[in-house]
Amino acid sequence: MSKQAAVRLPDETYERLQALAGRTGRTATYYIREAIETHLEDLEDSYLAEQVAQRIRLGEEEVLSAEDFWRDLDN
Repeated sequence: MSKQAAVRLPDETYERLQALAGRTGRTATYYIREAIETHLEDLEDSYLAEQVAQRIRLGEEEVLSAEDFWRDLDN
């Protein structure tokens, strides 16, 4: 099942999207969906990395040197 979402775009972005859709014969919706699906994982990874970095700064996360990491893998 799919859900519908409304997105507000700056005029310039909207016009670029419409031009791309017109040149390629695809819908603007197709390109919006493609952009979200392509970049959502990167955004999730970035958010997770920010959370881990904050925990490291607060001393709540263990940090290993590369040497310790590889040595622990051998055990």
